[in-house]
Amino acid sequence: MSMNRKNTVFCAFLLLFIMVAAQFLAVCDNFGVKIALAETPQKCVYLTFDDGPSDRVTPKILDVLKEENVKATFFIVGKLAERRKYIVEREFNEGHTVAVHSYSHVYKDIYSSTEKLLEDIDLCNELIKEITGNYSHVYRFPGGSFGLNNKLIKAVTLHGMRYVDWNASMRDAELINPAPAELLKAAIETPANGDHIVMLAHDTTDKIATAQALKSVIKYYKDKGYVFESF
Repeated sequence: MSMNRKNTVFCAFLLLFIMVAAQFLAVCDNFGVKIALAETPQKCVYLTFDDGPSDRVTPKILDVLKEENVKATFFIVGKLAERRKYIVEREFNEGHTVAVHSYSHVYKDIYSSTEKLLEDIDLCNELIKEITGNYSHVYRFPGGSFGLNNKLIKAVTLHGMRYVDWNASMRDAELINPAPAELLKAAIETPANGDHIVMLAHDTTDKIATAQALKSVIKYYKDKGYVFESF
């Protein structure tokens, strides 16, 4: 084979490789986390649940997720999980992502310094490791990263954590005694990105309506051609 022909074949192979790599290694930098799109369809919903686990609500949410064959991400609070390890174990065993939200969830303490923030993360993560056998590398700032000091955000990323905010919400932490229909309405109307939706919800003990609305939320997005992913 001549040198020119070899070069032509090599260039064609290299171009094909680059095209394939670009398709399968594309990442989305929204929400403070790089979402690998290699296996992510064009339209997907990431259901995320903060501030649990609770005995009253989390099992109901897990029941719906299991029935609908949907995976979600649970950002847990360590001090609550200490007394409910069996629920975190169930989350993990059923294929959901167990991620760090906080150990104490006391804003004034954890945001008082980078050292306190990382200490809080590590306390929660040690509990996750104890229950699941693995540390989490996914984090959600209590209250989100919006408006936080960049020094705190940088400390978290340097600590090896990917942080995840949200671009949609069921508004279950804002509305007072909401009906499930109100939460469904919020889940439909609030997304800021039509293709990749990161939905904020909560599984604390007073969020019964969230569990009641969840099946309708899932049905709505399935009917619209979305699939569900976890981080």
